[in-house]
Amino acid sequence: MAGAVDLSALKQPPPSAGGGAAPTAPGGVEITEANFESEVLARSNQVPVVVLLWTPRSASSVQLAETFAALADADGGKWALATVNVDVVPQVAQAFGAQGVPTVIALAAGQPLSSFQGAQPPEQLRRWVDSMLEATAGKLEGGPSDEGEAAVDPELAQAREHLDAGDFDAALAAYQGILDAKPNHEEAIGAIRQIVFLQRATAQPPEAIALADASPDDIDAAFAAADVETVTQNAAAAFDRLIALVKRTAGDDRTRVRTRLIELFELFDPADPDVIAGRRNLANALY
Repeated sequence: MAGAVDLSALKQPPPSAGGGAAPTAPGGVEITEANFESEVLARSNQVPVVVLLWTPRSASSVQLAETFAALADADGGKWALATVNVDVVPQVAQAFGAQGVPTVIALAAGQPLSSFQGAQPPEQLRRWVDSMLEATAGKLEGGPSDEGEAAVDPELAQAREHLDAGDFDAALAAYQGILDAKPNHEEAIGAIRQIVFLQRATAQPPEAIALADASPDDIDAAFAAADVETVTQNAAAAFDRLIALVKRTAGDDRTRVRTRLIELFELFDPADPDVIAGRRNLANALY
């Protein structure tokens, strides 16, 4: 998903001056800082996501939202509509580099497919959506099925059995085989990430945290301590440790620490409050 949008622009917005609730679009999931990754980036690994940057102050924005909501309902889950009120979360519009509203961006597998700005007639929007669906057909993991719940692939079932049994080497090999055949296989990507982390974290010395605390500028010691903190369910402490190190490093060292921190973020649900706070703190540390 890297490179789709500039996530560093997504910082906590200032409180609204007004006391009432912000208007919502006629359809779709209303995007906030908290659900941006789960409802846009992660969701686009399953089905295409159409992001509408809009404002209730624009009649063409509201009309476009209504048309897209009707198209999404008619298509029955083949794609998802996500609406962004730029008056409430301008950081998202900035992340997409939008120059005005309404602006529409289609994403799949975390990457932008196409975009346009301004109002369009319903028939042209229908063709645009159909083109998006045709371009992504069979390339994503999710989406509705006419055949109901599909049977689990035997190779996937075997990989899960190895993982459940704690045989990390066998599980890693099995999931890697699945990923080689299907590069966008979401479960294989996540499982490999988790297995590699667990193999590394369980090999760290039990005194890793104390060693890192005694040498706060030792990058390798900080990595080991962060692994131990994460695997012992103290992820917030691991994030804070590496963010503090980001602030004290520069150049290749800073890139190395930032990369490891992002790897830890990816072990968790993007909507996890610790991850949201960690990403925000990292952005503040970098910029």
